Amino acid sequence: AGCASGGGSKGAANLQKPLRNDAKAVEAAQPVKVWDLPTRLFHWLLAALVAASFVTGRIGGTAMSYHEQSGLAILVLLLFRLAWGLCGSRSARFAAFLKGPRAVLGYARTLLGPDTPRHLGHNPLGGWSVIAMLAVLLFQAGTGLFANDDILTEGPLYSWVAKATSDALTRGHLFNRQIILGLVGLHLGAVLFHWAVKDEDLIKPMITGFKNWEGAAASPSDGPTWLAAVIAGLAAGAVYLLVG
Repeated sequence: AGCASGGGSKGAANLQKPLRNDAKAVEAAQPVKVWDLPTRLFHWLLAALVAASFVTGRIGGTAMSYHEQSGLAILVLLLFRLAWGLCGSRSARFAAFLKGPRAVLGYARTLLGPDTPRHLGHNPLGGWSVIAMLAVLLFQAGTGLFANDDILTEGPLYSWVAKATSDALTRGHLFNRQIILGLVGLHLGAVLFHWAVKDEDLIKPMITGFKNWEGAAASPSDGPTWLAAVIAGLAAGAVYLLVG
């Protein structure tokens, strides 16, 4: 029932309403709630854990035990986000920000012009960048379950596959680090571009939950906090059962 409620088409349309990129629009803008607390916690916890995973992976040795724990925590977060993309607030739902090729290309053509439309939630390009990041991190966490370093460390599901299979998954795990770094660089570059060129702050809304918005817009209803807690608990339980 929680997954089916609160996602009307009118609200989704309001989330994608363009905002005039001029001084008058900025003066008329008012703070509007856009990101719910679970989405914001997911974002910052994921960023911290990805950074921790890279650092501990580089250190190696005994730090690999922390690398494994951060990888499992990332897997829990990813499972939570996939479910929250169906059951969370309107701006957090995949249906609110995943657009077709025509909308994505149309938005991309406006990026270097003066009249780029703004979006209360993710813009069409940003929406697919979210999916790309979730996909590569799921691949990274999944392959890490079966990986080995031929010295001290074996993934918690290493014994489920043959050594040759584990080695192949390990190579994929190592190569995928470069893809993750590339996507993180693109993400940071996009945030900087919108801040410096488009005068649009994308960081503050992910901290406070509010974004300055001109005119009427349906504030995305928060997904129930209890539902977020239940989903997070189920995700953690699933990962525990899988590796335990």
